[in-house]
Amino acid sequence: METMETLTKADLSKHLIENLEMAKKDADLMVNSFLDSIVESLHRGEGVELRGFGSFRLRDRKARQGRNPRSGQSIHVPPKRVVYFKLGKELRSRLIDE
Repeated sequence: METMETLTKADLSKHLIENLEMAKKDADLMVNSFLDSIVESLHRGEGVELRGFGSFRLRDRKARQGRNPRSGQSIHVPPKRVVYFKLGKELRSRLIDE
């Protein structure tokens, strides 16, 4: 299996700097502001929808009985909230349905 590279916030800033001829400080501010707005919306319990890209939603997971893989002992897993991402149609067609 080949190793995949990861796109970082620094890479996004670099892309803005090169393609929009922005100052580094402005590009970093734009990326951080964008990501902060997503986090804040999720924190308020709102979904985030980026047409053509996908949507972020919070899902509540119920408490359940789990199992310690080492000892086999049954353990209680408390309820929690998790972030769920669903691909948008356009992104799905570009990545998966090629």
